[in-house]
Amino acid sequence: MTTLNGVERTLKALHLEEPDTVPTFELVIDQKVRDGIKPGLSYEDFCEFAGLDAVCYHELKTDHFEVIDEGKRLYRDQWGGIQQFSAAGDMPVPREPAIKTAADLAGYVSPDPDLPGRFKTIEEAVKRFKGKKAIIAGVRPFASVKDSLRSEPLLFRDMIQNPGLVDDLNRIVDDYYMRYIRNLIDVGVDAVIETADWAITQGPMISPELTGKFIIPILGRLVDYCHGRGVPCLKHTDGNLWPIMDLIVGTGIDGLHPIDPLAGMDIGEVKEKYGDKLCLMGNIDCGDLLSTGTTDEVRRAVKECFRKAAQGGGYICMSSNSIHSAVIPENYAAMLEAIREYGRYPLSLD
Repeated sequence: MTTLNGVERTLKALHLEEPDTVPTFELVIDQKVRDGIKPGLSYEDFCEFAGLDAVCYHELKTDHFEVIDEGKRLYRDQWGGIQQFSAAGDMPVPREPAIKTAADLAGYVSPDPDLPGRFKTIEEAVKRFKGKKAIIAGVRPFASVKDSLRSEPLLFRDMIQNPGLVDDLNRIVDDYYMRYIRNLIDVGVDAVIETADWAITQGPMISPELTGKFIIPILGRLVDYCHGRGVPCLKHTDGNLWPIMDLIVGTGIDGLHPIDPLAGMDIGEVKEKYGDKLCLMGNIDCGDLLSTGTTDEVRRAVKECFRKAAQGGGYICMSSNSIHSAVIPENYAAMLEAIREYGRYPLSLD
């Protein structure tokens, strides 16, 4: 089989075809882990060094934040919500929403998706990697509603008691992201991934009925727009998705990440039920396995995922969320080595 480059390999998997070898990349790779494998490299240099097939840029990494209290690491995000970052500087924790009452919507001004400089990081990635590695941009419509515009408890209550307010918030976010994604594709990204979590370990955050009413339509429109531009649209959400899997798959997404094993998402069962409709991404446990397990256990887990999900293509081997700061660097290195060793098509896993 002809040797492919990263973007070719990734797109073949997303098109449910067999590439030359199983692709791999991560939405986030913590600097501590990167330094444990090869010290001193930037994210982009590490992706080059490790031979990853894509570079990924979470929207929060390109957002504009106003300092509220630097000592307490409090910042106002672009939507007007107040967020608090940990000392590690990872994903922020929502502290105060922009819309506290319905009256706050009257004079609300949405952020500008055309803001000059917003796409500088991705533009630089396009110059370096276009045609070599897949360039993937993350967007977060539902998270922008529940973590920035409105607090999660209030939003979920509003879905029952004040659905009109939720519709108003969704219109603001929908308008923003349709324009934002247009710009991402114009800049040159190869795929878009919606990254807001919709579920926890026990199941969806809200009922399937409310998910279908308030969350699914925006993703469906994003998928349709991306497909109209010839760009795959992917979905990330942790948690037990079984009650809403048909809704998610019905939007037409091209790939689903991370098929969370600790939430009862058996990747073999997902492959059997949905493998002809979408690419499966992930399932290597980044909790106990990558954070406390042995390198031999990691290698066995990679082979098991290949057995269950990689036959016939349509699988990208990734962690079950991200390569976070608690992941043992040697375990991530072992995961990458096992992908290269066992992942060449036609697969031979005995």
